Amino acid sequence: MEEKAKSIFEEGQILLFDKPLYWTSFDLVNKVRIMIRSAFGIKKIKVGHAGTLDPLASGLMIICTGRATKKIDEFRDLDKEYIATFHLGETTPSFDLETETDNTYPTDHINEEIVKKVLDSFLGEQKQLPPMYSAKLIEGTRAYEYARKGIHKELEPVTVFFREIELLSFGIPDTKIRLVCSKGTYIRSFARDFGLALKSGSYMSALERTSIGSFHVNKAYTLEKFQEYIEQMQQK
Repeated sequence: MEEKAKSIFEEGQILLFDKPLYWTSFDLVNKVRIMIRSAFGIKKIKVGHAGTLDPLASGLMIICTGRATKKIDEFRDLDKEYIATFHLGETTPSFDLETETDNTYPTDHINEEIVKKVLDSFLGEQKQLPPMYSAKLIEGTRAYEYARKGIHKELEPVTVFFREIELLSFGIPDTKIRLVCSKGTYIRSFARDFGLALKSGSYMSALERTSIGSFHVNKAYTLEKFQEYIEQMQQK
């Protein structure tokens, strides 16, 4: 059975994982590769992911092995669903918790009705400016490398599409929202734009990717569950 399991991974598997908070996408891919190689004595195997998640985000990642890595681009094109918490009344340079608060803004004028109206204004096609603290390439260098050195570089706006936006809970300072959006959308940039639209400020304080197309995080492996799955394959 071990040889059969080895063949299964080499032929190609599409695996759903719930990425832990603080892990990079590369960390998770590398860990899965090591687990498979170690368990089945595979010297070399292709393992890749279909869409990066920031270290400060958790949730669904699609990881492909072997010949299934050819499907990665198909998965990258699918809509994504996120559950995000936005901290209203303050901003950070990175639009999330990676950097310290740099400005505070009034929130007394904000209520649930205003928030819902503002959220509706984001539905459909939008031009979005990616965050400087991102992996966007500028002249061959990642944007975040410039940002962390305090070097300002211009980024080009990109076209994104918000298919669904739902207010899950309203609060000051923390408001939770569900978003379904196109590939290439930065929820951190949405946090900045959301704050501006509210005539205040906002940064993203928590993020979970809950689905990619029809794939949902409730069907995903944790690393512990994947280890159990591998051990079961070894025992058969």
